[in-house]
Amino acid sequence: MIYLRNIAFYLVFYGGSIFMVLAAVIAARIAPGKVRGVCDNWSALHRWACEKLLGIRVVETGKRPDYRAFYAIKHESFFEAIDLPHGFDHPALFAKQELFDIPGWGTAAREYGVIPVAREEGAKALRAMIREANGFIDQGRPIVIFPEGTRVRHGTQPKLGAGFAALYKLLGLPVVPVAVDSGPNYHRKWKRPGTITYHFGEPIEPGLPRAEIEARTHAAMNALNPPEIAEQL
Repeated sequence: MIYLRNIAFYLVFYGGSIFMVLAAVIAARIAPGKVRGVCDNWSALHRWACEKLLGIRVVETGKRPDYRAFYAIKHESFFEAIDLPHGFDHPALFAKQELFDIPGWGTAAREYGVIPVAREEGAKALRAMIREANGFIDQGRPIVIFPEGTRVRHGTQPKLGAGFAALYKLLGLPVVPVAVDSGPNYHRKWKRPGTITYHFGEPIEPGLPRAEIEARTHAAMNALNPPEIAEQL
């Protein structure tokens, strides 16, 4: 049954993604205002396919704030990256510069509101990122980052990237750490039915020293990822 579920998922989601991505690329060039709708529908298709075809239930625990915040999200699989437009209200996401080199995708991502992180360009790039992020904040959009910088195995707890603390300091927003446990179900060729949880941690106030904000964010992001689990997977 798992194999049949996965085959159906791959056919429906990735088959549909071909048309969605093409639509987003075309919209980015001729009707930029339509990009959000295409991306939202693509993310909604993914969530539907996960729930109805793979048998994955998505739940939220903790309390999501009703004010502007900087969300720091655990990154275990492509699930949470694809799910962002569906799970949040038009989020603006920091993403590594290399992704914008993908033909077509980069243009659509920029129109949606993905902010490139140019790690090698120093203070000038950081200032540009903050200006762009502040524009999205003024629009009432949530700001999102995967502070580990890449996908990590469930049960592992790598250090946060150096850029997270700098962005926290300059944005001046409370941080909401979000723990996610998508790895065991989703980050595999044959995805398993089960539950994926988003746990919204307690908001962390702005203005803290780097060591404290990193330690508190790191601990809260890993609330669903005890290290001993990695040895069992």
